[in-house]
Order: sequence, then structure tokens, then C-alpha cells
Amino acid sequence: MINIGAYNRLKVKKTSDFGVFLDGGEQEILLPKRYVPAGAKPGDELEVFLYHDSENRLIATTDKPKGVAGDILLLKAVDDTEQGAFLDWGLMKDLFVPRSQQMSRMQKGQEYLVRIYIDNLTGRIAATEKIDPYLSNEQLTVKEMDPVEMIIYRRTQLGYVVIINQQHTGLLHFNEVFRTLDIGERLQGFVKKIKEENKIDVVLGQAGYKKVEDESAKILRLLQENNGYLPYHDKSDPEEIYAFFGMSKKTFKMTTGSLYKQHKIEFTQTGIKLVEEE
Repeated sequence: MINIGAYNRLKVKKTSDFGVFLDGGEQEILLPKRYVPAGAKPGDELEVFLYHDSENRLIATTDKPKGVAGDILLLKAVDDTEQGAFLDWGLMKDLFVPRSQQMSRMQKGQEYLVRIYIDNLTGRIAATEKIDPYLSNEQLTVKEMDPVEMIIYRRTQLGYVVIINQQHTGLLHFNEVFRTLDIGERLQGFVKKIKEENKIDVVLGQAGYKKVEDESAKILRLLQENNGYLPYHDKSDPEEIYAFFGMSKKTFKMTTGSLYKQHKIEFTQTGIKLVEEE
């Protein structure tokens, strides 16, 4: 069973002057010569990506696209026609977005958040801007404090709607971030709270003491790089703390408090100071 728009491990069936043919079950699939690893011979198993070429032939490549079927990612439009647009996804043949799958007409040179899918009628791989039908919070696969991968989806009055693990939606509140985030940006975070109707609040970074532990190493390193002193404390502006440390003021206070209890730093009137080891 082969999977179009995905990676497959297939055996070399035979060689030819223009490549090798792979065993695709009911069909032989060409891996063009330029993609054939040196020394490949019949019986060898190769990992290849399967898609259709411009003449609608199923073909294999050892090149790795930026995404596979089911992935949501940001891609740049490289061409626009009456039938649809074409996106650069890292392969020789660009990824097609039918006009019916665009929210508004795509423009060459602009980046768009899309989901890669397999067209039911043609069996060919394509992309769509209409991502909402593929997202659902009806049956959650995450719980509170779980680490998650987030993609910035859109901006609202309360914060950023994010796509969680390519499956769900959540909200990253403005008071949890201290810089502008871009649509399509990928971030690591965790589930802070699951509310009524499975609405999810997320925050950046890692949860609980693991987060404090990771940030402790960062603060100690920055102190060492700055002669053992940094002019930041619990009265510093949150924006200044985020700009320098890359963490929220809440995390900064938790982390420095932990380091103080471990006798690794001291608090001064103007900042924090590294405790010299005896």
C-alpha cells in the first residue's frame, strides 16, 4: 500500500538509463536518475516521497518537501493563473492551490498559511487556505499542562488564535506575549486551561518547574556573560525583561526566586548579582 503525498519505503525493482523503478505493488514507480542514491541496486529499500508530476504520472523523489499531506504551514506563492496559484514547497514541481481553495486571490511573492491535502477526485496533492474544516475541539487530544506546538492562525481582540498540534484551536492572550507575532509562525507552548465547550487557553514556553529549570540555566549564563550582574529586577518593565531574556516577567520572578533560594544569585536595589562560589 503506497501513500501519495507522504514518505514511503519502497524496494528497487529494476534499473534503467533514466533512473530506477520502485515496487509500488500494482505499479512500478519511477525514481528519476538525479534522485537515485549512488550504488542503489535491485532489492535495496529507499525512502522516497510520492507525488504526481506535471503530466499526472506518479513519481518518486528523495528530495524532502517542506510539508506532507495533512501538514499546515506557511508557503510563498511563486505563480498565479486563472485556474489557481502555485506555491514553493521545496520540490521541482510547485504545489497547486485551486482557485476554489483560496480565501482571496493569491498574489505572487506573498506568503500564505495553507493545509496540504489529497484531492478526492484526482488523487493529486494540493493545498487549501480553507483550514477551518480540518480543525476541531470536539474531541481533544490534549489536557492541561501538556506541551504543544502552536501555529499563529489569526489575530483577535483578545489575542492570537493558534492551531494546536495541527488539530485544534486555542487562544494565546495578548498579556502572555510581549512582541508582535506573525501569521504562520511556529511556537512551542503548553495548555494553560481548558474551559467550557473545550475552549483552550495556551501560553508560550514550558510548564511549571521544568520551565523554571530551563530558564535558570539561561539567567545564569547571561549573568556570567555580563560580569556577574544584570540590571533587571521585580520592578523592571515586562517588555524590557522579555526583550532581554525572552521570557515573561512572571517567569523571570519565579526563576530568580528559585535561584535566590539555591544561593546562586543575590538581589540588589538595581538588579541581580551572581553569587561567587567559595
